[in-house]
Amino acid sequence: MNILEAIKVRRSVRSFDGRGLTAEQKRLLEDAINKSHTPFGGKVTIRLKEYDLKAGYKPNTYGMIKGAADFFLIGMGMDEASALSAGFRFEQVVLKACQLGLGTCWIAATFKNSDFDRGEEWSEGETLKVISPVGTAVKPTIKEKLARLTLGSKNRKPFDRMFFYNDFTTSVPIDNPFRESLEMLRLAPSSTNSQPWRVLVKGRAVHFYYKPKSSLSVLDTGIGICHFYETEKYYGRSGEFSKIEESPAAPDDWKYLVSYFGQ
Repeated sequence: MNILEAIKVRRSVRSFDGRGLTAEQKRLLEDAINKSHTPFGGKVTIRLKEYDLKAGYKPNTYGMIKGAADFFLIGMGMDEASALSAGFRFEQVVLKACQLGLGTCWIAATFKNSDFDRGEEWSEGETLKVISPVGTAVKPTIKEKLARLTLGSKNRKPFDRMFFYNDFTTSVPIDNPFRESLEMLRLAPSSTNSQPWRVLVKGRAVHFYYKPKSSLSVLDTGIGICHFYETEKYYGRSGEFSKIEESPAAPDDWKYLVSYFGQ
């Protein structure tokens, strides 16, 4: 499947077959990690690690995950740039896993002194903040179905409530060149399905904001911006990200992050 198909079909998977990844799958995922990139700076490290379930190893995922033998570990700095980059970079890997027919699930929590963190060395300033199982999905359990229903994981806010044109009351026109890229952003996953991203389009500039919902809102917005960027790239459109000093004044509870300038 192409990248847009991956964005559309990707879902969080919590039940796996327990068999682990093949050598070829691991190679392709390691390649995806090495090729992942970010224009936002910060400190991010992504690793892929296998756990021996047959030996009785049961990594603690707070009861969320069943049958996973392989996990991504994401170490990151504590600053805004690191959070934005972690979302942007790791979602590239998540989408590659989806293209390979594999399931994943973002899990952000405190993993210090956990089995996941034991024996891991991180660069100065980085700590383990995110993990994700990766493997072949099986039929979701009743518990997983209930969790998805409770979180409303399939539901997304209406396009016109998040993306604006020229001012913060006008919707982005149907024929605007950024419209589809923003729709792919709308489909991005976020913690508790909070969907914190907000956008203002002005000419060839796309200004990204977030509405603080939790400590993960910047990371979540990085995931969404990844979807936007991958769609622009898919259609052969180029552009650059930069942070401007005087961003358009937004509603009081919105925080400016970065702008994208299309060519």
